[in-house]
Amino acid sequence: MEISKAEMAATAPAAKSSVPELRGAEVLVKALQAENVKYLWGYPGGAVLHIYDALYKQETIQHILVRHEQAAVHAADGYARATGDVGVALVTSGPGLTNAVTGIATAYMDSIPMVVISGQVPTPAIGLDAFQECDTVGITRPIVKHNFLVKDARDLAMTLKKAFHIARTGRPGPVVVDIPKDVSFKKVPYEGYPESVEMRSYNPVRKGHGGQIRKALQLLLAAKRPYIYTGGGVLLSNASNELRTLVDMLGVPVTNTLMGLGAYPASDSKFLGMLGMHGTVEANNAMQNCDVLLAVGARFDDRVIGNPKHFAQNERKIIHIDIDPSSISKRVKVDIPIVGDVKDVLTEMIGMLKEAPARIDGPSLAAWWDTINGWRSRDCLKYDRNNTDVIKPQYVIETLWNMTKDADTYITSDVGQHQMWAAQFYRFDQPRRWINSGGLGTMGVGIPYAMGIKMARPESEVFCVTGEGSVQMNIQELSTCLQYNTPIKVLSLNNRYLGMVRQWQEIEYSGRYSHSYMDALPNFVKLAEAYGHVGMLIERPQDVEPALREARKLKDRTVFMDFRTDPTENVFPMVQAGKGITEMLLGSEDL
Repeated sequence: MEISKAEMAATAPAAKSSVPELRGAEVLVKALQAENVKYLWGYPGGAVLHIYDALYKQETIQHILVRHEQAAVHAADGYARATGDVGVALVTSGPGLTNAVTGIATAYMDSIPMVVISGQVPTPAIGLDAFQECDTVGITRPIVKHNFLVKDARDLAMTLKKAFHIARTGRPGPVVVDIPKDVSFKKVPYEGYPESVEMRSYNPVRKGHGGQIRKALQLLLAAKRPYIYTGGGVLLSNASNELRTLVDMLGVPVTNTLMGLGAYPASDSKFLGMLGMHGTVEANNAMQNCDVLLAVGARFDDRVIGNPKHFAQNERKIIHIDIDPSSISKRVKVDIPIVGDVKDVLTEMIGMLKEAPARIDGPSLAAWWDTINGWRSRDCLKYDRNNTDVIKPQYVIETLWNMTKDADTYITSDVGQHQMWAAQFYRFDQPRRWINSGGLGTMGVGIPYAMGIKMARPESEVFCVTGEGSVQMNIQELSTCLQYNTPIKVLSLNNRYLGMVRQWQEIEYSGRYSHSYMDALPNFVKLAEAYGHVGMLIERPQDVEPALREARKLKDRTVFMDFRTDPTENVFPMVQAGKGITEMLLGSEDL
C-alpha cells in the first residue's frame, strides 16, 4: 500500500522554527539597541544580574557604573536634557528602586524623557515580602508618566517600544519598566523589535487648532502692551528658532522661566531676564502690567506668578500654548487655549503672521518699551563689585560667563542660592545649555548631570555650579568621573551655610539660623585629590579669574574649585511667599 504525501508529511518530525529564542534579558538589550541607546547608567544587584550578563555580551551600549542609584537616574536625566534623547537608567529591586525615586521624581516634574528599568523579585515571589522586594509600580505611580510590570517575557519587546514612545512623545516624562528576575531569564521566541506602536488610549495632539492660532495672532497684533512668557516646553519641543523668529517679527519683549533659559538669547535687548521669585524687576513688572500675554510651554507655577490673587488683580488677555491640555487653566484662567506641540504651533503662527498685513501699533509698542526701560534702569541685579576683601558669588558666575560665553559650554547646577546666581548672571544665548532641577528643586543633581552631559558632549566644556551643601549629596560620583574619564569642572560657592535656608531664616525667622550652618566641612581640596582629581582653594577675589583660567587649561582633568564666598550675601530680587510678583525685595535695605 502506497503512503500518500499528505500522510508522510503528517508523520514527519516537525521542522524547527526559524524564529530564534532569546532570554528576556537579551530581548531587553535588543530593544535598547533598536532604540539607539548609547549610554546606560546603572548599578547591579541580584534581580538584574541576567540583564547585566546580557550587557556583558554586547558592545554597542556603554554601561556607566555609578556609585549610587540616585546618581544613575540624574545622569541619565542630564544626558536627556542636553541632547533631547531619551535617557536610560538600570537599577535593581528594592533599595535600588527606592534610591532611584528622587531622580525619577526630578525628571517627572521637569518633563524629561527617560526610561528607568528596574529589577523585581521573581513573579511567584511578588507580594510575599521577598528579599529586596518593593511595590515598584505603586511607589512610582505618582511620579512617572507611566509604568509597567512585565510578567511575561514575550511582552518585553512591545513593552519597551511603548515605554520609549510614551517617554518621548506628547509632554515628555519618565517611564518605569519593572522586570522580574524570572522574566529576564526565560527564553522566548524573538521575532524582532516592533517597528511601530499604536495605543488607543494614548494619542497626544501635535497640531494646534488653526482657528485658535488665528484668534491668538489677532489678539497679539491688537495689543498695546504685549509680552511673551516662555518655559521649558520651548526647549523640550526644540522650538527655540521658531520662538526667536516670532519675537523678532513682532518686536515685543520676552522672558524665560528658570527652566526656559536659553530659549531666547539673553544678549538680545528684547530679553528682559528671568521672571519669578528671583526674577528681574522688568520681567516681573511686564508680566503684571501687560495687556496681552502669550504663554508658550510654561505652566504659571507658584515660583513664577507668586500669589495668584495678586496676579489676577490686573486684567489681561492670556493665550496659552501647551502640549498638555491639563496644564492649561490649571492655575490661571486663560482666554485662548491652544493645545499642541510648541514647535508646530509657533511654525503655523509665523506662517499666518507673514501673510497678515497688520502689525502691532508702533506708538503703543514704543511707549511700552519706554516703560520697560524705566524699570530696567533700576539695575536690580547690582552687587558690590568693588569688594576686594571677600569673594562675591555673583562675581564668580560673571567671571565664568565672560570667559566662556563664546565657547561650547554647558552649565549644570545644584539647588539653592548658587542656582539662582547662575541663572541671573550667566547669560544663556543657546538652548539646552543650562541644566538644573526646576520643579522638584533637587539638591545633589549637579555632578551627575555634568557626568551625563560630558558623556554626550565630550568635546564641550561642562561646569557644575554648586554649594558645599548640595555637592555632598552625590559627591561620591567623583569616583565615577575618574573611572569613565568625564573631566568636568566643579565650582563650589562655599559660604559655609545652607544658603537659601539661611536667607529665608534671616528674612522670615528674625535671623534664627536653625541648623543651616555647615559646622564640619571636609577639606574639599584633599577630598578631590583623594578621588584622583585636582583640587583648588580660592579665598581672594583677585584669584577667581586666574583659578578659572588654570582649571580650563586642565582639559583632561576634573577640577574641584572651592570658592570661599561671602556668607552674608543674599539672592535679590526676591519675592516672599504669599506676595505678588511685583512685591519684590531688591536688597538688604528692604529687609
